Amino acid sequence: MVRFKHRYLLCELVSEDARCRLSLDDRVLGGLVRDTIARVHGAFGAAACSVGFAVRYLNAYTGVVLLRCRKDFYQLVWSALPFITYLENKGHRYPCFFNTLHVGGTIRTCQKFLIRYNRRQLLLLLQNCTDDGEREAIRKSVSRSCLLDRESVEELPDSAGEEVTEAME
Repeated sequence: MVRFKHRYLLCELVSEDARCRLSLDDRVLGGLVRDTIARVHGAFGAAACSVGFAVRYLNAYTGVVLLRCRKDFYQLVWSALPFITYLENKGHRYPCFFNTLHVGGTIRTCQKFLIRYNRRQLLLLLQNCTDDGEREAIRKSVSRSCLLDRESVEELPDSAGEEVTEAME
């Protein structure tokens, strides 16, 4: 029995209009990526990428998308993503673009990368706060949504544990 190897592209949909992300559907997004691949790479690209292509994860609030494709043809999908300049859904056309965050061999590696990426983004957000009110609001929202308690934060490696405890305090 032969195992088909896949690659997972972790992308972020960036748009100024929040309605663009909220109206996102995995079928619409998958069709948009397939059409773009066909437009950029022709019939060969469309045929090569259509076999194992799927939208595995989609978070409409954060704009995070996980795309799965065959290992041999992931570069075709990856090279077609910059050509997506708008999202058309329900008669509306929203300008947007894809930012590829990570390419991994498993969903688990993409999840680990996304956790590290979100931690870094949170630290940048905390550093850019202008007053204590904003900082406290971010701290409260993080503490409500954080699955880690104080004991498990101290078990993290020294640099990560210090950054998280500083961010939490």
